[in-house]
Amino acid sequence: MRRKAVIAAVMVPLAVAGGVVWALRTQGSAEETAARYLDAWSKSDYAAMRTLVVNPPGDFERWYKGFHDDLKLTSARFTPGAAREGEAGTTVDFRAELRGPVDFGYTGTLRLVERDHGWRVSFSPSAIHGDLKAGTRFKITEVPAESAPITAADGTRVDTPSAPGSVLQLVEGLKAEYGPRLKGKPSARVEIVKGGRPLKTVATGKAVSGSSIRTTIDLRVHQAGAAALEGVSKPASLVALRPSTGEVLAVVNRPGGFNRALLGKYPPGSTFKVVTASALVAGGVAPDDTVECPPEQTIGGFAFHNAEFHDYGRLSFRDAFAHSCNTTFGSMSVDDLGGSRLAEVARSFGFGAPITPGVPAVRAEFPDPHDDTDLASAAIGQGRVLASPLNMATVAAAIADGTWRQPRLVPPSLVPAGGAAPRRLEPAVVSALRKLMPAVVSEGTASAVAFPPGTAGKTGTAEFGSGDEPPTHSWFIGYQGDLAFAVIVEGGGTGAAVAAPIASRFLAGLSR
Repeated sequence: MRRKAVIAAVMVPLAVAGGVVWALRTQGSAEETAARYLDAWSKSDYAAMRTLVVNPPGDFERWYKGFHDDLKLTSARFTPGAAREGEAGTTVDFRAELRGPVDFGYTGTLRLVERDHGWRVSFSPSAIHGDLKAGTRFKITEVPAESAPITAADGTRVDTPSAPGSVLQLVEGLKAEYGPRLKGKPSARVEIVKGGRPLKTVATGKAVSGSSIRTTIDLRVHQAGAAALEGVSKPASLVALRPSTGEVLAVVNRPGGFNRALLGKYPPGSTFKVVTASALVAGGVAPDDTVECPPEQTIGGFAFHNAEFHDYGRLSFRDAFAHSCNTTFGSMSVDDLGGSRLAEVARSFGFGAPITPGVPAVRAEFPDPHDDTDLASAAIGQGRVLASPLNMATVAAAIADGTWRQPRLVPPSLVPAGGAAPRRLEPAVVSALRKLMPAVVSEGTASAVAFPPGTAGKTGTAEFGSGDEPPTHSWFIGYQGDLAFAVIVEGGGTGAAVAAPIASRFLAGLSR
């Protein structure tokens, strides 16, 4: 017979020999007590639960906390049913819905007794779960899911020990960035154990397979880059991109250990003249305009000079670019541009923007010049201007395609948020630079190097350190068709003598 809840104690008469005795009737209902108990359990409020238990044992809280911790619960909900009268006395069934490594539910039972004119829960381990007894506990056994593969663009796995070392550097970065996606969800089972020995499997969770990542790496392009760096004795790297999409095709570092291609920050030297020339062309300078290129020129109190103090006199802007005239670009940046304009154009080539290819990569830096000397230095890629080979490869790619694009190593859907949007260059700038950059190869600083037809580029010799003749990084950036690239050799010397031949070997290797 179901008991009814009452608002307050009621005096009821009991007939006994010799008269009438008045007694207090039990307050509330078994269902109300069970509901309060289960609500407190859902909130892990074990202290509140204890107040609703008759003669709670000393390890009462430990039982419930152990239940929560053993199942690694992230949430739990307990919903009461109706009270029932039976051989076990008054009971209330409840439904448990649990979330954790294994999501599962079960039906449990609370036994309630009348004590001190109210209802109380009679606790035993079975109040938590019907199969739980003294000396037993829950245990989750996880079986890790097999990690999904990381592949090159053609589907070849590159997350194996046999993959090239530079590719494995990228793989490690991808695992750090997309670990949960690759690993999926392990299979698991919930068991009741005693002394570590399984007694019963209560629930099982199915494994969810990880999702593979197909990178943009083209192993043929990567192998050509690696072959081009064979025999280079100083730290070097090569990056190749597809200008039309921003896809990273190759990232080669020699030696391994540090991914200088994506994380190295270097003065870009004269490769930055691609940016400066773009700013000048946008301001009205034409490739055939006549400019001055003296061997040395003082700008803002500092003497700038050309390589080996070469005096080119009066020549076309195209030839000044091809021969990498420092004095021309330093003075024109001050006379015709100004720091804010050059900074604005640098931003259109990705300087200052977060670079989010799918693995860690540094952004290119172009601090606002604070005087004429600083501006002239920045215009030739010195001073405080810094960039990685990846950054400079995107500069060459922007001229090849007409749009600066964020480089990416993963499918577009996986590219991390926060990267810069594509930026279309002015058509006149693209047209002019497509005349200037080929001239570097045909008759300029890289003319002594045998490049395949259709190659355009820019050499760079970037000073670092100190002294009258500081050491230099050797740079070459360029493009050929829908392929853009950047090469750097740390402390390698001039761009024409070291980096340009590496770029030539790289392109030649692709044609085999």
